[in-house]
Amino acid sequence: MALTDWTSIFMDWATNLEQRDSWRLEFDDTIVPKSPNPGWKEYIKKTVGWFKCTKCGRSWPSNRVMVVFHMRLECGQGVVKVRRFRQNCKRCTSAPMEKPEIDHDDINILMENLVKKIRIKCYHEDLHSGSWSSVNVDVRGPHEPDHCEACMFGICQRDEATNNPSASYY
Repeated sequence: MALTDWTSIFMDWATNLEQRDSWRLEFDDTIVPKSPNPGWKEYIKKTVGWFKCTKCGRSWPSNRVMVVFHMRLECGQGVVKVRRFRQNCKRCTSAPMEKPEIDHDDINILMENLVKKIRIKCYHEDLHSGSWSSVNVDVRGPHEPDHCEACMFGICQRDEATNNPSASYY
């Protein structure tokens, strides 16, 4: 989906936040997981998606599409920076890292959970006992850590944390 679709879905969910605050979503491929800038909060979430090699055309599904959000609310202005972690083709030599394609419904789930996390981390609401949405896809092959950017950053193998939406990352 286009980045504008991500923004639109986020803005729909952000209407549940404090009315006096304005929020925006930015994509930032320089975000370093587990290292938010001072004053920023972090949320790491796993979702599902598809990748397609621009070199050979091969495509593959993944249950381990990692998305890192860094968020900050300051003086009524909220910003969420997003980084979608890439994978590359295991069949091609020197294959480029490819960005994931994530379905509308899965982006919607990501944004729903993100807004809950904003309410916890930025507005200090107690939502830990609430339900969190998740999704899965049937993937026949094993995960390939050597071809996963999130594994290279050490965040992909943290299943216990990424499956637990109430886990805190700062």
